[in-house]
Amino acid sequence: MRISKLAVFSVIFILMAPDLVAQTKSPVSTGYRVPKMTRNKARVVCPIFHDSQYPYQGIGFKLGDPFAVTYKFYANPKWAFALDGGKAASGLYNKYYREIFPEYIDQNFSLVGDETIDYLTHRATQDWLLEAKFLRQWDAEAISKGLQVYVGAGWQWRSTTLKYDYLYTQDPNNPFSETRSGTLIEKRFTYGPVGVLGFEYSYFSIPASAFIEIAWFTDVLVDPGYSRFQGGIGLRYVF
Repeated sequence: MRISKLAVFSVIFILMAPDLVAQTKSPVSTGYRVPKMTRNKARVVCPIFHDSQYPYQGIGFKLGDPFAVTYKFYANPKWAFALDGGKAASGLYNKYYREIFPEYIDQNFSLVGDETIDYLTHRATQDWLLEAKFLRQWDAEAISKGLQVYVGAGWQWRSTTLKYDYLYTQDPNNPFSETRSGTLIEKRFTYGPVGVLGFEYSYFSIPASAFIEIAWFTDVLVDPGYSRFQGGIGLRYVF
């Protein structure tokens, strides 16, 4: 009996079918199971600050005193270095800049007799700040997931240009004496140590961290002993 070619082909196809189906599966997908994740876990996943992947870097901005560009190097989970550079909040120093006006008068003028120079107003035309800090960090996840607390110490450099408007009077007791207005421009550069306390939060669905910090600056050059609080809030992109 002669077997038709169609019958032979059909038998061969049936025998090879299981192998053909098996070859359509990807070697990677074979045995792979799709992980299940709860809705809350899928909504918020922290993609940064894994202990095995240090060091990290972060760059962003800071609002407050100063308004600055901020960079942070996360060497390991415990230690970090931060560098901030920008403009100081000059309005917070108005009282101080006014109080030091008499010092600039003594440095720039030699008044005789009844001559007087009275303060009218002032403006900080430039007020730049650069700050470098070493930070010690602690995990504060017992309070909130993704939260860290840190303290640190560093050094701050300040460069300020002050423009004073004043009124000169030759003899206040003589209504006919000479009176004229004037302008005094004073460049001021100083530096000193700074201490900082802050909190950083990084449990976002993007590689970013938010922080808030307060600092204490002390002048050791131009006005030794002068101190004040500084600080602000900020956001960094972490990579």
